[in-house]
Amino acid sequence: MADKKQAKRRNNNQDDDFNPKFRKAKRKVCSLCSDKNFVLDYKNAEQLKKFINEKGKILPRRATGACAKHQRLITLTVKRARHIAIIPYTQD
Repeated sequence: MADKKQAKRRNNNQDDDFNPKFRKAKRKVCSLCSDKNFVLDYKNAEQLKKFINEKGKILPRRATGACAKHQRLITLTVKRARHIAIIPYTQD
């Protein structure tokens, strides 16, 4: 009887409880950290479009995959580009 309980406990962490909905997501690597030659520039609109959505909002870290340091830099450069009208605040 004790062997069955132990076997059942061992199987709880196996494929019986596998649910793809709650799968652990693979961690994204910060593109700015991985490529040392990549420089974020507020004058380059094509480069900044990667970090904003179709409505013009800045994408969060979980979407961009940036680290906290570089996400702050992304936010600053997007706001600078908006201020001097390189990219619009909103897109209709």
